[in-house]
Amino acid sequence: MESSSKTESTPKQAMVYICGECHHDNEIRPRDPIRCRECGYRIMYKKRTKRCILFRYYLKKNYLKKNII
Repeated sequence: MESSSKTESTPKQAMVYICGECHHDNEIRPRDPIRCRECGYRIMYKKRTKRCILFRYYLKKNYLKKNII
């Protein structure tokens, strides 16, 4: 009987971070030290996602009118 878990079959994916000092792109995996591979700086910024994200919001004024009346 084989039991394959979803977490076992997919490797940990690296996230791309940008160094705050030299602006070099770094791929950092979970459990890796947060440090630039070029200069050793420890402040990293996460790269912006390329997928489309849509947020819903309601105007406070209209929301209050609908709930009171």
